[in-house]
Amino acid sequence: MAGHGSNRVILTALAANVGIAIAKFVAAGITGSSAMVTEGVHSLVDSTNHVLLLYGTKRSRKDADAVHPLGYGRELYFWSFVVAMLVFTLGAGISVYEGVLHILHPEPASDLAIAFAVLGVAGALEGWSTWEALKQFNLTRGDKSLFRALKDTKDAPTLIVLLENAGALAGLAIAAAGLALAHFTGNPVWDGAASVLIGLVLGAIAVMLLTEAKGLLIGESADPALIEAIRLCAAGHAGVVSVLQVLTVHQAPDMVVAIIGADFVDTITARDVEQTVRDIEAAVAEQFPVIARVYVRPMDPALQG
Repeated sequence: MAGHGSNRVILTALAANVGIAIAKFVAAGITGSSAMVTEGVHSLVDSTNHVLLLYGTKRSRKDADAVHPLGYGRELYFWSFVVAMLVFTLGAGISVYEGVLHILHPEPASDLAIAFAVLGVAGALEGWSTWEALKQFNLTRGDKSLFRALKDTKDAPTLIVLLENAGALAGLAIAAAGLALAHFTGNPVWDGAASVLIGLVLGAIAVMLLTEAKGLLIGESADPALIEAIRLCAAGHAGVVSVLQVLTVHQAPDMVVAIIGADFVDTITARDVEQTVRDIEAAVAEQFPVIARVYVRPMDPALQG
């Protein structure tokens, strides 16, 4: 289940985006800027997404029951997928639509000082939200590069906040450039073009989110380092000849199910095997808190695979 750190990241991003959305829509009403309308919609969609992530996080913490014996952890990944769809359909779709409309029927923006002031404040708030998300993300990425860690992470909420914020910062820069070009060239088409470009950026981010959310929803294995550590832990018990298989799957960012296939010494009794299995399960659960369920099964090397 998602930890309190992820919740803090989501709440920070939610607070920032609600304030930003209000400011952008007010500025759009005053200036008539298409790019500002697009940015307002973007922040509104982001705010809605963060509410859905909070709901998904709460649902993922439900206890296991007869219908869902392994718990509800993957519900967080389902809502992450929904969020990615919203970014694509609402964020990107409305941005492109608004931009094309403004290109076909261009209208000059006014009171650009207000628009740029709002963009500056929005940039500061998005930067704050991004910094908080990065701090949380860096706690778990170890010595991996940022790109590699983003690709490998199972913490969907923090990943979504980071990518959405990256898109938001890029969108703010594009909106500012579009407004500046429209002002200095006297051609309001640049404002609409900025909206279209913002939509394309959001579309690219949405595809990345959809790809990651799909993989997590289907079920991804744990980090290879964790798998190897589980293997070594199990192999160190008396009566174990070798660990032939370690299967893992993430049910949530900090909830992993592990299945260990081991070859036991042929001469030990069934009772000894049962005791060793219990010892391995207890040791793995104690050593790796992220392992929510662990199962050990005897395997014959000759029948492996």
